[in-house]
Amino acid sequence: MYTQIEGFDSAAGRHPRRKAYGVKVGQVRVGGGAPIVVQSMTNTDTADVEATFKQTVELAEAGSELVRWTVNVPEAAAAVPAIKQRLLDAGCNAPIIGDFHYNGHVLLTKYPECAKALDKYRINPGNVGAGQRRDEQFATICKVARDNGKPVRIGVNGGSLNQELVMRKMQENTDKNLGKDSEQIINECMVLSALQSTELALECGLRHDQIIISCKTSRPRDLITVYRELSAKTEQPLHLGLTEAGMGMKGQIWSAASLGILLYEGIGDTIRISLTPRPGGDRREEVYAACELLQALGLRSFAPSVTACPGCGRTTSTTFQELAERIQGYIRDMTKASRP
Repeated sequence: MYTQIEGFDSAAGRHPRRKAYGVKVGQVRVGGGAPIVVQSMTNTDTADVEATFKQTVELAEAGSELVRWTVNVPEAAAAVPAIKQRLLDAGCNAPIIGDFHYNGHVLLTKYPECAKALDKYRINPGNVGAGQRRDEQFATICKVARDNGKPVRIGVNGGSLNQELVMRKMQENTDKNLGKDSEQIINECMVLSALQSTELALECGLRHDQIIISCKTSRPRDLITVYRELSAKTEQPLHLGLTEAGMGMKGQIWSAASLGILLYEGIGDTIRISLTPRPGGDRREEVYAACELLQALGLRSFAPSVTACPGCGRTTSTTFQELAERIQGYIRDMTKASRP
């Protein structure tokens, strides 16, 4: 059912990986002893078959082992099977995840070929519906996944939590004089939402080896707190990511500061570094960042690591910078060329 994951060298002061069920997403295994998986997400209009196909290939060649697409409108759902077939014809076997908000229950039932073509569905329990409809619509997606033999990610997000749950917990805090601040309540609600949604998914017929969980927030300290608590309460594989991390250096540093700590503690089975690209920027940067983070911690090895002098008053020429840049580019090109 699940296995103990072999992990860090305890003699070196590093933590063992937590136990987790293994979930197959296409041909990629998440959790259950598998290496930590790198993933990314396209920012193209999924209804644009050519653009989404092209960017998916680029991300996969850069090292993204799973790729997620937005599926938000009928046109996007209708395009999914065609893009997936083009990828297979081109020899790109990266599993594809459909990202659903608000209307996933409608799109997955109205477009059964989309449901079949995707390798995993991402569900946000905070915006799948309100009141009784929330559970009904969440259950619809889970049953489609069950019937198609697909896994799901229950993706809780701090910015779109179930407000009924939040208000109930805040009222409880007041009535019982618990003394919790709003930040603590939000963190508690994120974990609770993930666990309750997992139970509902199991009731709908999904198995433990079909469910991955995430609880994303945009504040590193909160992310660390939430995942430490979540990891102690479930053996489902965990998807790590700091949501809305930001652009460039800020996004990379904030993501590394939070994910690095969790990974070092043995928490996390798949990661995404969510970087906001500059207009027209390279989406692959977030894949490179994720690979570098895992390699820095000794968790994965993707390519030779380039060590370069930072420069000082003794190295006033640009020789070392130019050499390091050329070598780094060469390694990426060669790594890309060697990928199946």
